[in-house]
Amino acid sequence: MSYQLNGKTIEHDEEGYIVNLDDWSKDLADHIAQVEQLEMTPEHWEVVDFLRDYYEEYQIAPAIRVLTKAIGKRLGQEKGNNKYLYELFPYGPAKQACKIAGLPKPTGCV
Repeated sequence: MSYQLNGKTIEHDEEGYIVNLDDWSKDLADHIAQVEQLEMTPEHWEVVDFLRDYYEEYQIAPAIRVLTKAIGKRLGQEKGNNKYLYELFPYGPAKQACKIAGLPKPTGCV
């Protein structure tokens, strides 16, 4: 399975998570968001950029509880809560945001 983007084929697993993390780009993130029926806003990018930084530092995609806590610390309590994150990523902030960010599926997500 793969995404087709700008003449390139980018492999992904059966759930849509890219296989090679180095294939990620902002264009690909936009493409995955379209597939997920999401319109990327600056607020979406803030979460995606946060996730990519988090992954670079810890080499793991955070589960939802860790994600909300860490975002609350970095971006403020009004953004570090489930309601806000689910408004941005209705199919699950950790799962859907990680997919768009080009990261593996978070541990503990079904």
